[in-house]
Amino acid sequence: MEVSVIGSSQAKIWKTDLAYRELGFSDPRDVGKVFSAKNRVCFGQSTRWRTARVRFALKAVQSEPLRSEKVSVATRRSKSHDGVRLFVGLPLDVVSDCNSVNHANAIAAGLKALKLLGVEGVELPVWWGIVEKEAMGKYEWSGYLAVAEMVQKVGLKLHVSLCFHASKQPKISLPKWVSRIGESQPGIFFTDRAGQHYKECLSLAVDDLPVLDGKTPIQAYHEFCESFKSSFSPFMGSTITGISMGLGPDGELRYPSHHRQAKSNKIPGVGEFQCYDKNMLSVLKQHAEATGNPFWGLGGPHDAPAYDQWPNANNFFRNDGGSWESPYADFFLSWYSNQLISHGNRLLSLASSIFSETAATVYGKVPLMHSWYRTGSHPSELTAGYYNTSRRDGYEAVAEMFARNSCKMILPGMDLSAEHQPNESLSSPELLLADIRASCRKHGVDVSGQNSSASGAPGGLEQIKKNLLGENAVDWFIYQRMGAYFFSPEHFPSFTAFVRSLEQPELESDDLPEEEKEAADSLHASSESGAHMQAAS
Repeated sequence: MEVSVIGSSQAKIWKTDLAYRELGFSDPRDVGKVFSAKNRVCFGQSTRWRTARVRFALKAVQSEPLRSEKVSVATRRSKSHDGVRLFVGLPLDVVSDCNSVNHANAIAAGLKALKLLGVEGVELPVWWGIVEKEAMGKYEWSGYLAVAEMVQKVGLKLHVSLCFHASKQPKISLPKWVSRIGESQPGIFFTDRAGQHYKECLSLAVDDLPVLDGKTPIQAYHEFCESFKSSFSPFMGSTITGISMGLGPDGELRYPSHHRQAKSNKIPGVGEFQCYDKNMLSVLKQHAEATGNPFWGLGGPHDAPAYDQWPNANNFFRNDGGSWESPYADFFLSWYSNQLISHGNRLLSLASSIFSETAATVYGKVPLMHSWYRTGSHPSELTAGYYNTSRRDGYEAVAEMFARNSCKMILPGMDLSAEHQPNESLSSPELLLADIRASCRKHGVDVSGQNSSASGAPGGLEQIKKNLLGENAVDWFIYQRMGAYFFSPEHFPSFTAFVRSLEQPELESDDLPEEEKEAADSLHASSESGAHMQAAS
């Protein structure tokens, strides 16, 4: 199919209230209400859709003003062989905790709009706390199967993210039976030096301990993945082409080192080491004794700053004479990072063995801890578990682990640039991305991308485009995420222009007729405006 260049008359349609009325809205604000309203369509019921319909994106792509007779976008290429394969994330709460599909009609309309736009597929977050909510081994897949059927029906591909963590926004908990165990055994959770527990995922130190009513977390994850593979076998390799294995907080391979940052702070602090649950301390103690330094196994660095503090607030991360360069620090940081890499290896090995015969590619996500990157110690990376400093490459071992398991790596933050970060944070997202990608190239690991801000980072779309089409191009990208902001008139026209630019990167504005130049200018202005919007979906 063809998607034509948006003409000048269509560019103006986004600016008029009349256009919204023609698309079924009495007020432009109704677009956001569709995704923010508490509408659930439960299966087995004929619940009527009672709120404003999300149709403006679908009709905008289908409408006749989009069909320019002068210029049309090149015939859609097969993205599996050429060009960027673009996916869009579905809402985090697309399936509710009662296994119903939230905003089912809106999701269906959105899927059709994405298909018409030329997006290859969507990403579906599948939550442990929803599927195995009530009891160990009791799985309920109905809501997620319904979404897979919707995606298959419209002709899109599906990438599934298996989420073994919880979420605060939206509120999604760990399985109830896991939380009950945690109430009596808080040592299954990560713990900081003040004794505060992080209860949104299990500590990696219990991976192989029978803390879940006689089973280990690895066994629980294994059975969950086997049940998923069996339940979704009709979709595997055809509709479902990729699976991301959850590796920690927010699905990323890291420690929850920044979970108590103050919301009012514009400059993130260095975070804290998460090695104080009884099982982590036990492993640290054994390791210290085995290396002949028993006093090094009593805990993490005593002179490290607190969550919200900057590197120079205490001695450990200081550029001049900081103890991060001491023999003790090398001992601790090596152990801390190796524990994280071993955890990633266990989970990716598990996923690779289970899904190896399904024709679905296995992925894992690595964080982009870019704050304080331009210091010598890189404190945000160190507390998150990456022993990467100005004098040491901390990503080689991570890339080697991904290569060993034949997995691909997802890197977030491809919408971020240093020029839009606070100067005081000494941040450089681009340089850190380049470092990680260099390690991946060395070990033959394919890198895929993701944006970090669902509400639009400043200059985000242009920065994504640089990463996708630059010297070290990325051929697969998940754009996060569908919702009220995504389909809003402040954002969706910009996203449409962005998708078109990926299809025709060689087509410059000077190559367009005057009518199309006017449309491109209008869409560019919309893109800049939408990129600076910070309203949450």
